[in-house]
Amino acid sequence: MILVLNAGSSSLKVEVFDPDLTSVLSGQVSAIGTHGALKLGGTETAVETGNHADALTLMLAALADAGFGLDAFSAAAHRVVHGGTILTAPARVTPVVIEAIRSVIPLAPLHNPNNLAAMLALQDRAPDLPQYASFGTAFHATNPAVATRYAIPQTQADAGIRRYGFHGLSYANMVAEFGDALPPRLLALHLGNGASLCAIENGKSVATSMGYSPLSGLTMGTRSGDIDGAAVLRISAALGEEDTDRMLNRSSGLKALAGDNDMRTLLARQDDAARFAIDHFCYWAARHAGSAIVAMGGVDAVAFTGGIGENANPIRDRIMGHLTCFGSLPVHVIAADEEKQIARDALTLIKADR
Repeated sequence: MILVLNAGSSSLKVEVFDPDLTSVLSGQVSAIGTHGALKLGGTETAVETGNHADALTLMLAALADAGFGLDAFSAAAHRVVHGGTILTAPARVTPVVIEAIRSVIPLAPLHNPNNLAAMLALQDRAPDLPQYASFGTAFHATNPAVATRYAIPQTQADAGIRRYGFHGLSYANMVAEFGDALPPRLLALHLGNGASLCAIENGKSVATSMGYSPLSGLTMGTRSGDIDGAAVLRISAALGEEDTDRMLNRSSGLKALAGDNDMRTLLARQDDAARFAIDHFCYWAARHAGSAIVAMGGVDAVAFTGGIGENANPIRDRIMGHLTCFGSLPVHVIAADEEKQIARDALTLIKADR
């Protein structure tokens, strides 16, 4: 059994997979640092946690009560949001890898420390349990330099200011789920509250819409997507850096356009604001899609994943309507499953170590 851990900014999700990548049990601790809840299977319990280490202790106890003590696992596998330019493939957790994750904390200050905290806490509890890490940016490490370099001075590029791309585990899972049927040039769209797209050529990412951070690219639930840097500077001069960051990441996107970031609600509404927000979302997804198609030199198929991508047929249809200039394209819907990809990565590394 593989124990997959996904430590968010204020949550800890876990999922147990068997060697055939079948999910056996899942759960999470929410609202870490305050009054939250522990969910496992069909049960939910109110809990209080001070940090991610506390949350892990509670979750491990609940897993043991459910018949999954630490001795039931052959390995643990973690999602790490950012690998920078150093960690560009899944890896076994070693002191060197831990230091590398620590070194890129400035690129993901809200997430990498929590990913690392779960890793270290589990290491203390089970020092002999092999641990593996998968990185949310790694899938895009195959992007050419012309796609990742901003046209800024070398000193800033050397400081790490470049395009990295995100949702990499979702795209890697998509490629794995296609298997031998993977189209040579696939336009992949991960559409949820966070939204991005990726040009996948022969199974490799060659371009993606997100950049230095998950803020750029498509219109999203609460993120603005692309916005001119000069506009950001002007807003920041008026609001200050923290409030500007909060506005662009939490109060923009669909929420700013229509007062709500739930696509199901917007599709059910009949008012002008909701219609415009949906138009904006689909227009910019399609406009960025054109850029991705150019990066691949054409397109053979389109695949959607994520909460909106999988469940909102009107959104898929509207985006595809914008893309009719590229001819009639096969459309696929692939279930998003980052945890399954993390388990898959760990099993691949385990087999390679034997």
